[in-house]
Amino acid sequence: MENKNSKISKKQMAYEHLRQLILDGTYGSGQRIIIDQIAKELRLSPIPVREAISQLESDGLIQYKPYSGAVVTSINESEYIETLSVLSLLEGYAAALSSLTMDDQDFDKLINLNKEMEKALHLFELELFGKLNECFHAEINEKCGNSFLIEEIKHSQQRMNRVRKSMFTMVPQRAVQSIREHEQIIKLLKEKASFEEIESMVRKHKLNAISTFKQRADTNRDQAL
Repeated sequence: MENKNSKISKKQMAYEHLRQLILDGTYGSGQRIIIDQIAKELRLSPIPVREAISQLESDGLIQYKPYSGAVVTSINESEYIETLSVLSLLEGYAAALSSLTMDDQDFDKLINLNKEMEKALHLFELELFGKLNECFHAEINEKCGNSFLIEEIKHSQQRMNRVRKSMFTMVPQRAVQSIREHEQIIKLLKEKASFEEIESMVRKHKLNAISTFKQRADTNRDQAL
């Protein structure tokens, strides 16, 4: 039993290490993962590293390519934009439904999360900022009372997880805009604004992220010419 637990622990160590390096951009899109090198860095055998890579492949963060082996999955910008477009509709509807049941305690949670996001931004802790952003929207979505809708939102979020978590690093100005837009969303929820007004604001919040992402992509392409 002890050996089994030790094996799980080593695999998890390698998994968390690699996942963090991918999410924070240390390992960029298309970069090859050298198993022996990772094993040496973590003072592990190659076996738990291979197992961690298999798990990361299931997460969609790593893929195997002929003659290259394990490489970091390239960011699919089209998939990101398409998924976020659908998510804007789903989360807009979920927020409107949630407004019918949310109370002062829920609003206080959202206000505190948004303050924590602002603090993380000032400290340049953008990975933490992304996690707090997830929590902010999850707090709203979970109150909608529609389990199927919640699952669809989670599924869509998983598809775009890596891009979304690294987006605030790639486009830091979006982080400032996001905090201000969160304040508007909280205001509408507290005021029990109309279903249509809340849905529209949350949808716009997501679509603004798409606009910023497109601008970043266009700028990068122009600089490459």
